[in-house]
Amino acid sequence: MEKYLNRLPAFVDRIRKIREIIISNILLVGQIPAPTFSEGRRARCLVDRLADFQVDECSIDDFGNPIGVIRGGSAENRSIFVVAHLDTFASIKDDQHYKVTDRIIAGNGVSDNSAAVGVLASLPEVFRRLGLSFESDIVLVAPTQSLGRGNLRGIRRLLQTWPTPIRGAICLESVELGRLNYYSDGMIRGEINCSIASEKQWGRHHQPNAIIVINEVINAILSLRLPQKPRTQIVIGKIAGGFNHGKIAYDATLGFEIRSDCDEMVKALYGDIRDIVDDVNKAFAVHLKLNRISNLNATHLPYNHPLVKCASRILNRLGVEAVSEPSETALSIFLHRRIPAITLGLTRGDNFHQDGAMIEIEPMFKGISQIPALIMAMDNGVYDE
Repeated sequence: MEKYLNRLPAFVDRIRKIREIIISNILLVGQIPAPTFSEGRRARCLVDRLADFQVDECSIDDFGNPIGVIRGGSAENRSIFVVAHLDTFASIKDDQHYKVTDRIIAGNGVSDNSAAVGVLASLPEVFRRLGLSFESDIVLVAPTQSLGRGNLRGIRRLLQTWPTPIRGAICLESVELGRLNYYSDGMIRGEINCSIASEKQWGRHHQPNAIIVINEVINAILSLRLPQKPRTQIVIGKIAGGFNHGKIAYDATLGFEIRSDCDEMVKALYGDIRDIVDDVNKAFAVHLKLNRISNLNATHLPYNHPLVKCASRILNRLGVEAVSEPSETALSIFLHRRIPAITLGLTRGDNFHQDGAMIEIEPMFKGISQIPALIMAMDNGVYDE
């Protein structure tokens, strides 16, 4: 492992020399809108860019995932995946114009996850400039339908149909540099929708208010007793309703997420919330509906797994403190299929899911250098030791 660590300073310097290529790829890919379920244009752009860099194979699979394969020298056909989800939370449909200075790149979606997709497109040139070749096949993929209602369908479908053994995976997120995720909580993400019949049916003074009904649901959820162990949390993250300050709200929506390192606890709490919805629905005689949006299983690598230790040593040599927390990325799908995987952050940024999202350019060169160093270690069996 030490020989790979010793090459890191040279990696950072050489990657910095192709700064313009990396920035160009981030702009080229990132300025194309890619809300979940509408990633087609960005997928085609990424495949075209990988073809420009002369990867051995590039295609878009039946589920819309853009894939590039750099063939390795071994006849075993074992693969190492490098993954960056293609879709963004931004729902905009028009092309954007990112702002670029000497220090930052700013624009909607750049920090989640457009910068990482641009880096993914740059990896063939990064490997070429570093003079690297591998025994394993390197599979570069930007899965579609990852966020929200997409429920990681792109990577789920790809792994179900992938024909060769997978040695391991590196999942890329634009921010934050030092991020080292190797476990995933069990999770159910849901929405509760309240809708009320028109004012004429109820009469002006008897009509329930959808926002008040949703508030009753919130109070009931907050009264649920949560254990300290297993570690469990219910996050109420979104609420919306009404259309006018002086009108009773006819509809309202609540978004929540249940998280725990125990799948059974997640399922039990979801059942409790379903009972709450049924009870409030009957009490107010409204139309109250619970919808499950997405879910994940709790899964993890041991903290002392060689892949985690390698990644931690790489960050330490780069002078970056490793920060570990649960991840809701494609990581969980790889780990659930017993494929060793971690998630890495590439740079620093701000205003994560907002219009003023930005990333810093200079830290990105350290972030990118993690990737070839870790692939070298995986390719040579260090993480199997």
